[in-house]
Amino acid sequence: MRFLASRVRSHLVFNHCFYRLHFRMASSSTTVKKDAFPFDKQRLEGTLLNRFFYAPAFEIYGGVAGLYDYGPPGASLQANIINEWRKHFIIEEHMLELDTTIMTPAPVFETSGHVARFMDWMVKDSQTGDVLRADHLVKNVLEARLAGDKEARGLAVQPPVDDKDKKKKVKKVKGKVGVKLEDEVVAEYENILAQLDNYTGLELGELCRKYKITNPDTDNEVSEPQPFNLMFASSIGPTGQHPGYLRPETAQGHFMNFSRLLSFNNGKLPFASAQIGRSFRNEISPRAGLLRVREFTMAEIEHYVDPEDKTHERFHEVRDVELDLLPRDVQSSGNTKVTRMTVGEAVKKGIIANETLGYFVARIYLFLTKIGINPARLRFRQHMKNEMAHYACDCWDAEIHNSTGWTECVGCADRSAYDLTVHSKKTGIPLIASQQLEEPIVIEKEVVQFNKRTLGKMFGKELPVIQNIVNDMDEVSLQKLKGELAQGVATIVSSEGREFKLTPDLLTIERQTIKQSIREYTPNVIEPSFGLGRILYCLLEHSFWSREQDVERVVLSLPPIIAPTKVLIVPLSTKRFDHLVRDVSSKLRKSGVFSSVDDSNQSIGRRYARNDALGTPYGVTLDFASLQKGTMTLRERDTTEQLIGPIDEVIAVVTELVQGTIDWAEARQRLPAYDGVQALD
Repeated sequence: MRFLASRVRSHLVFNHCFYRLHFRMASSSTTVKKDAFPFDKQRLEGTLLNRFFYAPAFEIYGGVAGLYDYGPPGASLQANIINEWRKHFIIEEHMLELDTTIMTPAPVFETSGHVARFMDWMVKDSQTGDVLRADHLVKNVLEARLAGDKEARGLAVQPPVDDKDKKKKVKKVKGKVGVKLEDEVVAEYENILAQLDNYTGLELGELCRKYKITNPDTDNEVSEPQPFNLMFASSIGPTGQHPGYLRPETAQGHFMNFSRLLSFNNGKLPFASAQIGRSFRNEISPRAGLLRVREFTMAEIEHYVDPEDKTHERFHEVRDVELDLLPRDVQSSGNTKVTRMTVGEAVKKGIIANETLGYFVARIYLFLTKIGINPARLRFRQHMKNEMAHYACDCWDAEIHNSTGWTECVGCADRSAYDLTVHSKKTGIPLIASQQLEEPIVIEKEVVQFNKRTLGKMFGKELPVIQNIVNDMDEVSLQKLKGELAQGVATIVSSEGREFKLTPDLLTIERQTIKQSIREYTPNVIEPSFGLGRILYCLLEHSFWSREQDVERVVLSLPPIIAPTKVLIVPLSTKRFDHLVRDVSSKLRKSGVFSSVDDSNQSIGRRYARNDALGTPYGVTLDFASLQKGTMTLRERDTTEQLIGPIDEVIAVVTELVQGTIDWAEARQRLPAYDGVQALD
């Protein structure tokens, strides 16, 4: 017993001395200086790889560009982001959640326009045949020349880094890096970069020729830009009789199920469907880690709205949210200066097309900043005319600034009625909504009557095509067709350019008075679309920093709501604490708090530092005072401040911290500061 008492006293003395030292170190860091060292992308990538946030897929076979696997912390981080996304959108907005198939029959994407239009422009190295994405080539080369100009003028310049070799590649741009440019040339380059997304393939080729843009890796000339469809082609069935594609987005699955969704929602509009799932794009030359991959997770919303009423009942809640906006007219003028304004002002001035689009832009901002994106590095850029998707009438990208520049991470588009309209025409299935009118309305309109028997005999399988052409005509076109039929023969033309000659015996057009008590219409769609991998990577960059006293002591300041591990349990290195560790772990689990235990033989400081690099926001330490007095310390990651209190009280406080119901300042009001001595009182 005397021996045991002596051992306990010696441990208490050690514990006292250690914590006096540890507390002094912590106190010196209570004012967090996250910019003490410049951002080091290689150190971040090393940390993420060593901690297995993610890694190249199939690495032992040499890997495949654009494919990555998430490790335990990365998978947990993504799952937590998805969980917050579901809370922020699906639950709070009462959305209808879907999970539709990845494999999609070819006719769906032929009808939607993806087969013809879902493409990027690529160029080939004239000697090696290496393939490059044309707009990225122009961007990288011109940015490198501008960086060289600043270097030659003696101005501070941060070298662009698209990947770990980018800096080397920039220096290979022959005769440009470190060379002073004429002021007029600098202005031209800046103008081109400001509206780069607006250039066609032909125009990108002209830029390459005019400015002698070559492959930075080889200095070889490149070919004229060629279109490259980004979808992965496949086939369905053992004989390949059904061609198909891996979906490049989840949206079409929503539209295929519109009628069922509308019925599920009791026929009421507006409503929204939401889906989280994998998508695939065969990127031309993926070189930017998680920012440009070939398989990724998307979270997409399709909000169906009356085209005659795009107001939003909750718009008043976000009206005063301030955003940095980059409208298309500013970009077209060769400028990238953002305008700070409220969403309400942007909608009122017509900068953002309507309230519903503005509402979701604001909600996107609130979500991204809630999970830890730096609002000072977030802007919303409006699509220019040539880059607008074929289905959109207005679109804004949430762009997040990172080490490669501004990256689109969320798109928010008004898809109008495009998708439902084209799928309805193709299949003959009406994808419409109806509204009971309070008072019936009487209208006069031209009504078409087809003589289907005669039409069928004359045109056979072309009958549906003729019917679609005529049914799509507006009143003016129908009146013109009616006049031509009265002259004996009329010619109509399909969208593919085929001509059909019609006579009065095939169809008649008469003006009729119609009483309507129900209004039928095709809903418009507002679509927020999130690239979760890009958001995750930008979040890691924004959260990464080094302690002021040691550049090697890296930290990921991830918000508790999305951190992979919420609490680290650190016992002194002895089995005597096993029962306390089990008890604390069990209580945290029952409170819904994910924790881990580090009972290695390293110092407590090293154990905390190792988990700071994993983004763990809080840590609790069990020592001999925990055995004697039932107390436990609580450490905050960024400041390294420590509090102390009874074990159950500390667990209650850390649970509220993780749930976001209190912050660290409030925790300091609940628990006394740990001064390294209290454990021995």
